[in-house]
Amino acid sequence: MTFEAPEPESTRPPPTRRPGGRTARIRAQVLDAVLAELGEHGYDGLGIDTVAARAGVHRTTVYRRWGDVGGLLADVLDAASDDGWQPPDTGSLESDLAALNQEIHEALSAQPPVVAALIAASFRSEKAARAQQRLWEDRYARCEICVSRAVRRGELPPRTDARRLLVAATAPLYHSLVLLRTPPDPRLPGHAARTAVLAAVAGAFAEPSSASGT
Repeated sequence: MTFEAPEPESTRPPPTRRPGGRTARIRAQVLDAVLAELGEHGYDGLGIDTVAARAGVHRTTVYRRWGDVGGLLADVLDAASDDGWQPPDTGSLESDLAALNQEIHEALSAQPPVVAALIAASFRSEKAARAQQRLWEDRYARCEICVSRAVRRGELPPRTDARRLLVAATAPLYHSLVLLRTPPDPRLPGHAARTAVLAAVAGAFAEPSSASGT
């Protein structure tokens, strides 16, 4: 569940739905500038004027389209959902979750710390908070197929709650790297995945069956 910010326009794959021509170029320039400014200076150093200057566009263009810093951050987060990313499909749930956690680990450990800065900014801006929630909902929804495949393969109980399992598998990454700010540990992605799978196999995330006739 890669909740990372979109890559710079020069390296990320073409999105599925975006305006074309000059409008798309300006949006890409501005969003790349937001990411760069946020990574270097954090939320408190993020401003319309600095983003416009870095993007090479007039400040009135940024004000007219995005309104304020919250609007810029919201669009960055919404752009992260406008892609073709899919969760790993390795043939086993533990490997899928370990690969997923590895992506998260790399995103949260990257320098400059853009992803962590985006998470922090969501606590300072209501617009960013709503966009962050939309992004998380999108990523969890995409990753639920990992659990569905595992159920079909017989790895998990039939009524395993995919969302609860995914939260349990990925939460240690955010807790360690964002909240505790511990140094990156290459063992953490696999360990968190293994722990969640063991709990899931034991039925920790299985919903109780409905009583017949009720």
